[in-house]
Amino acid sequence: MKKIIFTEEYCRPENLHPFTYTRHIQDIRIGILTIREKWEQYLKIASADKWEDNYLDTMESVKVEKGIGNDNYLLVHANVLPTNSMIAKIKKLENGEFLTTGNEGGVAFRFSKKEVQGLHKIKINRSVDFKGEMKAIHYPWQIVQLNDWALREDFGLVTKGRKSKTISKTNKLINPSQIFIEAGVKMEHCILNASEGPIFIGKNALIMEGSMIRGPVAICEGAIVKMGARIYGATTIGPYCTAGGEIKNTVMFAYSNKAHDGYLGDSVIGAWCNLGAGTSNSNIKNNAGEVKYWVDADKKEMSAGIKAGLLMGDYSKAAINTSFNTGAVVGVCCNIVSPELTPKLVTNFSWGVDGITRYTLKKALVDIDNWKKLKRLSITEREKQILTDIYKLY
Repeated sequence: MKKIIFTEEYCRPENLHPFTYTRHIQDIRIGILTIREKWEQYLKIASADKWEDNYLDTMESVKVEKGIGNDNYLLVHANVLPTNSMIAKIKKLENGEFLTTGNEGGVAFRFSKKEVQGLHKIKINRSVDFKGEMKAIHYPWQIVQLNDWALREDFGLVTKGRKSKTISKTNKLINPSQIFIEAGVKMEHCILNASEGPIFIGKNALIMEGSMIRGPVAICEGAIVKMGARIYGATTIGPYCTAGGEIKNTVMFAYSNKAHDGYLGDSVIGAWCNLGAGTSNSNIKNNAGEVKYWVDADKKEMSAGIKAGLLMGDYSKAAINTSFNTGAVVGVCCNIVSPELTPKLVTNFSWGVDGITRYTLKKALVDIDNWKKLKRLSITEREKQILTDIYKLY
C-alpha cells in the first residue's frame, strides 16, 4: 500500500467538539501518540486526509476520484484506534475488501483506482469480519476513558526493539522494566512508580526534582514537569506542555500549560491552552451522581459516568484561581475570568463565561501569537484561516 487516507465521513466529528473545530479526528492525541501517528507507525507508511469539503481541507487533502493514481490505498475511519491484531488482518486485505466489526461497523477499506467510480464513490467487492478488540472514540470524554488502555498499547508500540536511555541513580524507580526514557531527558531526584502501568518520557523532556509520577503516564517530547508535581495515571502530558500541581487521568494535547498548584482530573485540554495558578476542576458531583456533558451537535446532554472533568478547546485560557464545574465544556479561544464556579458550557470566543461578551477575532489572533512567541513560535496563516472560519460559522 502506498498511503493511508483518513476519512471522517461516517465518524460524526461534530460530536467530538470542541477538539474537532480545529483539527481532524485523526490528529487527536490519546495515549502517547495521535491516532494518525499510531496508524503510520503500525503500517510504516505515510498518511493523508480525505477531502471532506469543509474548512479543514488543505491543498494536500486527497480527492478520491478516478485520477487518484495507480497505487493501492487504505481508507481508514479516523476515529478507530489500531491494534496489533487489527493491523495483521488489514495487511491481508485485497483491493476492494472492507474490514468491518459487529460493534463499530467499518474500520478500513483497501482500494485502487479500479474500485473508484467517481468523486466519493468507491465500489466495495467484499466485507471481511474482524472479531478482535476494537476501540473507537465518538465523544470527547472517551479520550480520557480510553487513555489507560491507549497508553499501554502505545508503550508497547513505541518501545518495541528499543532500549531506554540510562536513568540517573538519584531517581527512585519502582518496576523499572516498565519505565522508558528517550534521549535528552533531564531528571534528577524524582519518584517514578510503574507498578500499575508503564511510564514513558519523550526526548528532551525536563522532569524537575521532587516530581512524583505514577503510571500509566506519558510525558511527551519537550514537555516540562515542574518541581514537586504529582501526576497519576492515566495521564498524557503532550509535546511541549508544562505540568505542575496535581494531575490525574488527563490528556493535554500540545503546547498547553498547567504549570502551578491546583487540581486537574479526568479532563482533556487542547493545544495552546493556559490554566492560571490555583485553577482547579471538579470531576465528581457532591451526590456522586452521573455527570452529563453538553453535546453541541445533538443539542442535548449525555452521560459520561460519575467521573468527568473539564473539556477545553484549543487556545483557551483561564485566569488564576478559576474553578471549573463538573463536566464543564469550554470552546475554542475563550478567555475565562470568573470569581465563581464556571457554567457547564462556555461557547467559542467567549470573553468571560456568560457568552455575552465575545472575544474579537483580531484581538484573539494577536493574543494567540503573543502566547506562541513565549515558545519561540508564531501563529500561522493556516491557523488564522481555521480560526476565522470558526468565528464566522459558530
